[in-house]
Amino acid sequence: MTKTHYIFVTGGVTSSLGKGIISSSLAVLLKARGYTVTIQKLDPYINIDPGTLNPYEHGECYVTEDGAETDLDLGHYERFTNVFTSQSNNVTTGRIYQSVINQERRGDYLGDTVQVIPHITDEIKRRIQILGNTDEYDFVITEIGGTVGDIESLPFIESIRQMKWELGSKAVVIHLTYIPYLSAAGELKTKPTQHSVKAMLQQGVQPDIIVCRTEHPITESIKGKISLFCNITKDCVVESIDAPSIYEVPLNMLKERLDVQVLKKLNIDPKREPDLTQWEDFLYKLHNPLQEVTIALVGKYVELHDAYKSICESFIHAGATLQCKVKIKWVQAEKLEQNVDMNAIFSDVNGILVAPGFGQRGIEGKIKAVQYAREHNVPFFGICLGMQCAVIEFARNVLGWQDANTTEMDTDTPYPVIDMMEQQKKIKNMGGTMRLGAYPCVVKQGTKLFAAYQTENISERHRHRYEFNSDYLQSFTDNGMVASGINPESNLVEAVEIASHPYFMGVQFHPEYKSRVEKPHPLFISFIKAAANNA
Repeated sequence: MTKTHYIFVTGGVTSSLGKGIISSSLAVLLKARGYTVTIQKLDPYINIDPGTLNPYEHGECYVTEDGAETDLDLGHYERFTNVFTSQSNNVTTGRIYQSVINQERRGDYLGDTVQVIPHITDEIKRRIQILGNTDEYDFVITEIGGTVGDIESLPFIESIRQMKWELGSKAVVIHLTYIPYLSAAGELKTKPTQHSVKAMLQQGVQPDIIVCRTEHPITESIKGKISLFCNITKDCVVESIDAPSIYEVPLNMLKERLDVQVLKKLNIDPKREPDLTQWEDFLYKLHNPLQEVTIALVGKYVELHDAYKSICESFIHAGATLQCKVKIKWVQAEKLEQNVDMNAIFSDVNGILVAPGFGQRGIEGKIKAVQYAREHNVPFFGICLGMQCAVIEFARNVLGWQDANTTEMDTDTPYPVIDMMEQQKKIKNMGGTMRLGAYPCVVKQGTKLFAAYQTENISERHRHRYEFNSDYLQSFTDNGMVASGINPESNLVEAVEIASHPYFMGVQFHPEYKSRVEKPHPLFISFIKAAANNA
């Protein structure tokens, strides 16, 4: 038996209540008490991973160090805890069934009839315990996607039931639910929570702690009612009131003693009182800015802000560090392709970020945004496709190659300044086959990239198939666009910048994946500094 204890977080009544934020906040509190913690997400959908999902469907696809394409909640886990996640931290129904079917085809079940119980649930339990069996963590927090009562969640809830039985006091279940407020009656209503818990009880799982998401404070009377109807003590009914920032939730949970109740249920004597000095300092700076900048975020999925979740959070981290409030102006790239007044769109912004993406839609608008930033000396930051658009724009409007393009959009372009990576050309399957995860990069001294990082050797995460075509590198260098970051193993160009511009940076990697509350990303800090100088 390992030292690891297991905490399961389920949801009821409605989706999007913030299970990921509650899980992350609990992890912050346990970590602040001196424990080691990791968080994993079990997603009920049948996709193997979110890598092939449209961002409008699922929001951002978050990439881990080891190259796993995962749910955006893993971004919250890393940003809150500053602990790397991995392939083992995100498991989908698709991955579970794929594994079981592969085992059946190999004959591993020796002729058994393969069933949801025990074969699917055994595989779920195995995946949950992979992280715990390393003895690296005191706690593994497992968030179950969806809501209790969903058909697709049933095998996961059954697996929790079995693990609760098998692990006894080494497992605890937190159920996040919703307490709606009926304005006409002027009352908070507990009935949806009661029904949600009843649904869990019907599946054999008794929640140990109930966290109540609410817009209004919960009275002692309401806590008493939930306690009575849901078979838990009153001190295990925890209020989670709406907060101005998700980063306030750990402090709210500290006041509500969520971590204390979890340790009590697991029969653990707390190591020490939590030290959240750094967290409180971050919140103070966040809420007391000394200046303000507006950044235009140019993308093709801007109607769903979660499609750029890590970028938005990176702005918050960097902004708080600099005590600078960052306002995002959302710009739909497709609209820029029309005959619009670019000055009217960008004259009130202090910086322009061209976001990542895939496909033809909106790319010409992104290129026009790059051109505006370059010609008007507006601080510019391009990420992944944003960097590629910067290269295309420079080729067309500085080098004079009017038909320059990426072969992703135009296979017949006479100037393929962005081309598919050689090792990608023979790949047919779309899922999990891009250049994914962390790769090293050597930073050229004397560049803005070096000024930001203050080191020559860095490592950043990637998610792409296309790259800067090094056949054209000399022409770019001769005309003022410098390759400021190079992969030492493959010589891929990882970053470009224009030395004569106040701030013009394009990176092939995704710096937003590594920004943290405790460690904001240096490129976002340098970009916000440049934008503030342009305010």
